[in-house]
Amino acid sequence: MASFSWSGVFPALLTPFDKEENLDLTLFETNLKAQIEAGVDGVIIGGSLGEASTLLNEEKKELLLYARNIVPAGFPVLVNIAEQRTRDAVNLAMDAEASGASGLMLLPPMRYRSDDAETVAFFRAVAASTSLPTMIYNNPVDYKIDVTLDMFEELSAHDNIQAVKESTRDITNITRMINRFDKRFSILCGVDTIALEALVSGADGWVAGLTDAFPRETVAIFRLVKAGKIKEALDIYRWFMPLLELDIHPKLVQYIKLAAASTGIGSEYVRAPRQILHGDERIRVQHIIDKALGNRPLLPDYMNL
Repeated sequence: MASFSWSGVFPALLTPFDKEENLDLTLFETNLKAQIEAGVDGVIIGGSLGEASTLLNEEKKELLLYARNIVPAGFPVLVNIAEQRTRDAVNLAMDAEASGASGLMLLPPMRYRSDDAETVAFFRAVAASTSLPTMIYNNPVDYKIDVTLDMFEELSAHDNIQAVKESTRDITNITRMINRFDKRFSILCGVDTIALEALVSGADGWVAGLTDAFPRETVAIFRLVKAGKIKEALDIYRWFMPLLELDIHPKLVQYIKLAAASTGIGSEYVRAPRQILHGDERIRVQHIIDKALGNRPLLPDYMNL
């Protein structure tokens, strides 16, 4: 089984497109290199922010292979699995492993609201099809399926199910997971607006969204918290919060793509049915971004903490 540390900042990468909605691999490389230079600990391809619902599996594979040629040896590149059918999820997991993925982020069945037994069976089928380290994405707010502690108890039989992207919005769930399972599952916060609180509560990492536009600030917060420098982290976090709130809106893709375009490591182009922002909405979001850029904090030497 491949292995890496489920610790640190893992960007849920945007998928850059050109005007014709084709993959923009040059811009993908620009953003990926900015993440690596900022000190992130791994990346995730084809997540919700990566517009997974509009990507062909062949395009996910193309992004994976392209990324593997850029990242340093041993740098984790994860692929998101968000399929409607168990068979499709299994096939995609197997193909991801064959194509060099380091691990998987695994969503519950899409479009169908499965019950607890069905959800566990789905996760177990995928885990049994691959040796890749796997992170369960627990997001009942958006996906209406809650992966409970009892369900994680069942999933613990699979050694390669190693982590959870904790997006319940309930900070106390981190403590419940630790009390129940100790260190059996790594916990990564999946909601930007409660990331500092989650890290202080014991989360091992952060699956981040606004890092797509502001990678250095994101990594700085993580490393400062883990170094016990809470005051320094909190100062950056408070500055960051109006931007982080862009991550919890239904148009998070468009909002964060506008932010990435504003910092020079992305573009606004999206795939239909999404549309780029316009009118008062674009003015409002751009104002938030511009205000933050005008008061961007001076970061400490977080890379050497």
